[in-house]
Amino acid sequence: MTGRNLPPLSLHVPEPAFRPGDTVDFADFEMPVAGAVRRPPIDASPRDVRDMAYAMVRVLDDEGRAQGPWDPRLAPETLLKILRSMALTRAFDERLYRAQRQGKTSFYMKCTGEEATSVGAAHALDYDDMCFPSYRQQGLLIARDWPIVDMINQIYSNRADRLKGRQMPIMYSVRQANFFSISGNLTTQYPQAVGWAMASAARGDTRIAAAWCGEGSTAEGDFHSALTFAAVYRAPVILNVINNQWAISSFSGFAGAEATTFAARAIGYGIAGLRVDGNDALAVYAATQWAADRARNNHGPTLIEHFTYRAEGHSTSDDPSKYRSAEEGGKWPLGDPIARLKKHVIGLGIWDEERHAAMDLEVAELVKAAQKEAEKNGILQDGLKQSFDSMFEDVFEEMPWHLKEQSAQMHDERKAAGI
Repeated sequence: MTGRNLPPLSLHVPEPAFRPGDTVDFADFEMPVAGAVRRPPIDASPRDVRDMAYAMVRVLDDEGRAQGPWDPRLAPETLLKILRSMALTRAFDERLYRAQRQGKTSFYMKCTGEEATSVGAAHALDYDDMCFPSYRQQGLLIARDWPIVDMINQIYSNRADRLKGRQMPIMYSVRQANFFSISGNLTTQYPQAVGWAMASAARGDTRIAAAWCGEGSTAEGDFHSALTFAAVYRAPVILNVINNQWAISSFSGFAGAEATTFAARAIGYGIAGLRVDGNDALAVYAATQWAADRARNNHGPTLIEHFTYRAEGHSTSDDPSKYRSAEEGGKWPLGDPIARLKKHVIGLGIWDEERHAAMDLEVAELVKAAQKEAEKNGILQDGLKQSFDSMFEDVFEEMPWHLKEQSAQMHDERKAAGI
């Protein structure tokens, strides 16, 4: 019998550092030094930037000062616009979360603590670059100045919902803002983004694509299919992984975080990979700008891991106190993205506490007014706001015979039921 003297095999099951009731201590977290990571040229070979997948690009230090070669040196008005976009995104989340609790919509997802990963990126991209978001990138639309009344109409699935109630709340689709339809199926947007980027290149266009997914979604087959095509065809695309530490109740270790970084996924595919402080809006901006310049100049795709923290529940259907310590969010070592950028602009002398308080009030009132306007078109409690006929429309340019038959059958059954 071979191996009879070997110890029995054991299965490793990942376990998070802290569970409910635990005292949180991030003393083992090795805080990367802001400004210490080199900034390679945009035409660098992927093999020459492999170390970037294990480092962490940080611009803002603990005192709120911009450090090192990744400092994008943004104009004051751009810095303040990024700050306001993040504040507006948070105010939007707070009010719509409460709306769900009031029964005005069935579902909502906040991005609290992750605002920089979408807002910072949006400001670094061109407006006509195509965004393929996941379900926590509402900051993209807000940073692109899309009317929040329209976003709330979609959340309420009311008569002004441009998607006619066919999507879950928060799964926006805005072609005019180059914002692709959000899907509840994980990572479908990745191959779509790569395909769109390939088509843009094949047409000789100048627009690039950017996609977002969570770290748990990197375990999906679509993620790996997308990276294969992106690598082979050097697609002009930025592939963002939002590592917020938790995929609902499963911590990032179940997606492979114990073994390596998510940026390191890029190495096996031969594409450039960056790891970024996702709570540092300037680092996100700089990394996105680098990747965008790289894509626009035909140097291939970039995978960016945004190391951040999901400060609240996965959604309104989730209770994070059941699976993680309540202390985690408050002790997260990389801080809060809004507070960090606020500290930076105050240090520059272009902002102060009084103006910040006034801005917070202004964006809260803006969202409140938009909500009232949207509620004129109906809320969930008002019942169905779309006609039954609409379920057969907008798929085909001309309705085929079998849908016509189904529509007629529906009308007959409703008539027979006295509806």
